[in-house]
Amino acid sequence: MLKSILAYAGLRRPYRFERAIPVLCALALAPVVVATAGWMAATDRLGDGPRAHYFLYLLVLLALVVVLARWPRLATAVLVLALVDLSWGLGSRVLIRAGYAVPSLLPPVATEPQRFQWHASLQAVPIPSLRVTSPTGLEISHTSEGTRGRDPAPHSLDTRTVVATFGGSTTYDIGAGEGDTWSDRLGEALGRDRVFIVNHGVPGYSTVEHLIQTAFYQTKFGKPPRCAIYYVGWNDLRNAHIPNLDPGYADFHLPSQVDSLKVRRIGGSHVTISPLLTVLARFVSADVDTVRYSADPYGREPGSGSDSALEALYERNIRSISAINRARGVATIWVGQLLNRERLQGDGRYGWLPLVRDRDLWPLQQRFNAILERTAQALDDVYVAIPPDSFVGADFVDNGHFSVQGARRFAEHLAPAAREACR
Repeated sequence: MLKSILAYAGLRRPYRFERAIPVLCALALAPVVVATAGWMAATDRLGDGPRAHYFLYLLVLLALVVVLARWPRLATAVLVLALVDLSWGLGSRVLIRAGYAVPSLLPPVATEPQRFQWHASLQAVPIPSLRVTSPTGLEISHTSEGTRGRDPAPHSLDTRTVVATFGGSTTYDIGAGEGDTWSDRLGEALGRDRVFIVNHGVPGYSTVEHLIQTAFYQTKFGKPPRCAIYYVGWNDLRNAHIPNLDPGYADFHLPSQVDSLKVRRIGGSHVTISPLLTVLARFVSADVDTVRYSADPYGREPGSGSDSALEALYERNIRSISAINRARGVATIWVGQLLNRERLQGDGRYGWLPLVRDRDLWPLQQRFNAILERTAQALDDVYVAIPPDSFVGADFVDNGHFSVQGARRFAEHLAPAAREACR
């Protein structure tokens, strides 16, 4: 039996090296794949989802090389595919961990439930009436109107004031489960029997999206808000130092939302079990899909200092949002963004802001907060200056998203001003 196997693989006289070389390479790679998968399993980085399927797929390819030894060219083609998928998948992870902003080709530990769908004006919006559990175990709900949270009971809004909250992922609160977002905690502080909070927050949204939301999608559940709270700045800074920035962020930020929130039908940020197939799908989507980038700042040298053009656009959006609310009799409350300064110290770039170093982000955010405060005061809007020093690293789950503790603390700071303005 063994002699027959060796002969089939070209490892017996007369030796068939065209068979033996791909077989020996496959046998040498198999322990590497198994050892890497074992290490990831031991460190809770494997799971039983897409990443585990990726390593199983690699082993199947290597086994197929041995099976196809009689057809050396075909076996070599399969071996090359295995080598490409192994090196690209693990290589992208190594580069990311080394601090390089490269797209991930390694499948995730678990499949993240689809939470957003494509929208012609906003690029991506929450899927209505959704109940999912995130890969980190957080329970997340969307209302029937496509906002985060739960629907109000029938007719309960007849005697309650509606308060709308707007922002990006820090208002959607990606680090908090159902009932623990700062919008939920603000509702508790203001009194659930008197106030209903509508959380319009969507990951990635900037003041451009908030302007569209305010103009066209502010009223939910048939009742307009008495006041609207905007927690903004971080996502606008994503556009810092981009040359010839489009006034509506349409050259980079808006089309990137299609990939950030995974609403593209093919390619984009989607990852398959084959890194090669992932790259091909992304290439097709980038060159064939209607949604394309006219500017791709990744790979450029980071900028420094302020960005006067972006600051002017930011102030323009603030004034426009305020004007719409004023015309409708909706009180506007502005809140400057808080960030986890403990995580933003080095010269690296964590990826979301392509042309801003980590150490430069908080100074830029402070400048944006000052613009927000000055503009709000000029418009006779409410500005809530929450002391950054009252928040520590434990109040965040990463660079700027609140933990459950941080969301509660933020709501406590915000509640007095909201109580006064939303009467």
